[in-house]
Amino acid sequence: MGRPEEAKRLKANLQIESLETALKLYKLDNGMYPDTEQGLQALVEEPEAGTLPKNWRKGGYLEKGRVPKDPWGNEFVYLSPGVHGEYDIISYGADGVSGGDEKNKDINNWEIES
Repeated sequence: MGRPEEAKRLKANLQIESLETALKLYKLDNGMYPDTEQGLQALVEEPEAGTLPKNWRKGGYLEKGRVPKDPWGNEFVYLSPGVHGEYDIISYGADGVSGGDEKNKDINNWEIES
């Protein structure tokens, strides 16, 4: 694996950790995580469907006011409730599809060591 690919994988790890921090703040304010349907977009736009947050923070939970794409330009996959925890966040890596090895290996929040 070349250095550019290694840098992208590290960036994806950092982005997932940042999303986790924003989700924790969302839960602190609202007593729950956004559900799968609301998705990560609930961190930047107040949800209008599903269980509505009672104390959504004006301005949202992400500094730049948008949900980042992973380093390969793909959306992060968000499931809540998750299969591996209260929520799962996944980047499918370079190929953008589930599974794979090396540069195509998925990056999962439950496998990231803080």
